[in-house]
Formats: sequence, C-alpha cells, structure tokens
Amino acid sequence: MAQQNKIRNVRYEEDYGFLKTDSSHRFPKIKYLPVSENSFLSLGGEIRYQAQWFKNEDWGDGPKEEYLAFYTRFMFHGDMHINRFRAFAQLNSTFAVGRPDPNRPIDENRLGVHQLFFEYKLWENPSKYLTARVGRQEMSYGSERLITVREGPNNRLSFDAAKLFYKSTRYGIDAFYARPVQILQGVFDDEISGIKALWAMYGVWNMNQNSKMDHYYIGFEDELASFNGFSPEQEVRHSIGSRWSGVWRKLSFDLEALYQFGSFGEQRISAYTASANLFYSLDQFNSKPGFGLKTEVISGDKVRSDDILNSFNPMFPRGAYFGLAAIIGPVNLIDVHPSFQVSLADELVFSMDYDLFWRFSTQDGIYGPNVRILYLAESEERKIGNQMGVNLEYSPNDHLSIVPEFTWFQADEYLKEVGAGKDVLFAALTVQYRY
Repeated sequence: MAQQNKIRNVRYEEDYGFLKTDSSHRFPKIKYLPVSENSFLSLGGEIRYQAQWFKNEDWGDGPKEEYLAFYTRFMFHGDMHINRFRAFAQLNSTFAVGRPDPNRPIDENRLGVHQLFFEYKLWENPSKYLTARVGRQEMSYGSERLITVREGPNNRLSFDAAKLFYKSTRYGIDAFYARPVQILQGVFDDEISGIKALWAMYGVWNMNQNSKMDHYYIGFEDELASFNGFSPEQEVRHSIGSRWSGVWRKLSFDLEALYQFGSFGEQRISAYTASANLFYSLDQFNSKPGFGLKTEVISGDKVRSDDILNSFNPMFPRGAYFGLAAIIGPVNLIDVHPSFQVSLADELVFSMDYDLFWRFSTQDGIYGPNVRILYLAESEERKIGNQMGVNLEYSPNDHLSIVPEFTWFQADEYLKEVGAGKDVLFAALTVQYRY
C-alpha cells in the first residue's frame, strides 16, 4: 500500500550530523549529547501500540472465526561515537494478548537485546569511508524484497553479523556474513540461529541525482527448508540480481529482476522473480494525488516430480509484504497491484489499493510471509483472490503517527477448492511514537 510516512526514521548506519544544528527537533538535548569535539552520545526510542481485528483468518481454516488482539512494542537505543569508533545498543520489549493461538516469536519478546554492535572506520576522507562492523544489527537492502528489518510484525528482525562496507558519493558496497537472531520470548534469552546463514555482496551505483542501480549477490543456507510439500532438506541458494530505481519527472520507478540457483536436498534450484513498481504524482495540486501500479512474477515449482525446484525463496522479506494483514507471502505468485493516494491535509494521507493474485504454477501451492506452505497444489485453479485495502495516516509531527486501516481479501476458485475459502476481513489501528 502506498503511504507517506512523515516520521523521521534515523537509519542507524547514517550520519547524525544534522542533530548538531537541527533546532526543529523536539528533543535536541536527548538526541545529541556532545562529549568532546569529535564524540557524542545519541539516545532515542519508540513506543508502538497496535490493535488488530481478524475475521476468517487463513480463509476460515484458522482456530477461531473472529478475534481481537493487542500488541505493544517498546524500544530504546543509545549510540556512542568516539572519533572513528562507534558502539550501538538497543533493547526491545514486546507483548501480545488476545491471539487464539499461542504467541509466536514475531509477536512477543518480553525483554531482549535487539541490537548491539561495534564499528570502526578503517579509513575516511570528506567524501568516502571504509568501515568494519561486528555484532547484532538490523540490515535492510534495496526494495526490501530479500533482506529487511521486518517492520510489520511486533518484533523486528536482527542478525548477528560481521560486515565491511565502503561508501562514497557515487558508489557503495557492503560485504557481510550473518545469521538471523532466533527470538525465544523470555528475558535476554534470544539465540543466534544454528540452521540459517546469510552472506552477500551488495553494491549501489548512484548514476545521477535522480536514479541509481543496485547489483548484488546473496548466498543463503537453511538446514531445514521445505517447499511444495517436500520433507525438510538442506537448502543452499544463491541469488544474483539488479535493480534500477529513481524519479523521472513526476514518475517514480523501481524495476528489479533476480535469478536463484543452488541445491535443495537432491534437487537443483532454478527460480526467479521480476517486478515493476511505478508511481505517478500530481504534485502541482495541493492534495498531491498519486497513482501507482505494481506488478511482479514470482516463480513456483513447475513439476513436483522432477529434479528441479523452481519455488522462489524471498529469504527475509518485509513482514507486511502485501499489507499489514500479511495474509500471503511472495512465493509462486503473479501479482497486479494498482493504488491511489491523496493528501487530505498536510498531516493526513489517504491511500487505497487493490491487489489481484494468481498462482504462477498450478503444481505448487501458496505460502505465508514466513515462506511456509499454507496450501498444497491440490487444484488446477490459478486464481487465488483479490485484496482491497484502505489506509489513513495522520502524522501531526515528526514523531507521532496514527494509522487506521482495513483489508478485505476476497477468496477465489483455488482457495475454495483447497480449503474453507471464506473471505478475510482485517482492521487495525497503529499508534507509533518515535523520539
């Protein structure tokens, strides 16, 4: 869903220099505490409250027809810079009540170390630098199709990683090895994953002021992967892709394609995805209306009985890939997604979208956002359904946002053949404050 999030979301790897002179910031003494000429401490945090109402979750095959759940998230971080050295620490505490099932790791973590990393600038001049970082950290790349912080659910995603990154005015490249953090929901009991690993080189070329190219290689290993009803096997998957994004006149564009190869047990992997995301803004009007169109093709397994697995693996995608309701995940799909957005006031944005879903292959099922299969390929029907969403975002300042939203998923032929096939209704209210 197209949205304009007006909250200043400081990216932890970026420069905090603006805090030294930004008198408009409501908490300058908290956000920037000078220690010496080249040293400072920054403090910040986030409070988020969210209510979610579901009817016919999992298209009527869930444990309860209707329920109302409440989620809370508290985060606090400290960021110390001493010359070329940096230490960053962030705690999180999340709770959930009202779910019909036991709370999942993405729902609740009573108290945990979400991030704790150390970095050192090995070399720098005014326009470029080379930095090494090690420790627990968030990672987000490109369109967030493969590696992201998983913002939608109550618990964001972090990795235990070692990373080396170079950035200049025109170019940037990251190289890292990482393992995702496994949340155990207690107090300071999170663990590094022993079954999943991730390694990559990701490069960005700023072609000009209005466009850039991303080129990347991502390696991934999962010792207990499962696709298309096969028993868990070891998966070693390699992804090579390119992305072109930018703005041309009033048109924002984001085009991406990638290919995956490797092995899944005794099968070899051959999978791909291609996507286009366009948004045309009529900013000459006070209401700044805009029209968007996203479409993507995401491969699924073509023949279950052969020795080739064609199911795409998004690895660590956005938690709310097709909206906060997170009904379906990006595997074995053809998706067409028009949208509309308009500013009703300076602080109020209304958006609406309509998503049409088909299975890419009738020999593969559909998957959840966690890349776990929901229904097998027990039907020749391709059409999964249509999803309509409406969203109203109120952001009175740089810190606060209030977002009510509603989603209706109309189940179509495939869902009616393999399950209860009921329409899903979802409503949510999110209140988020960052400082």
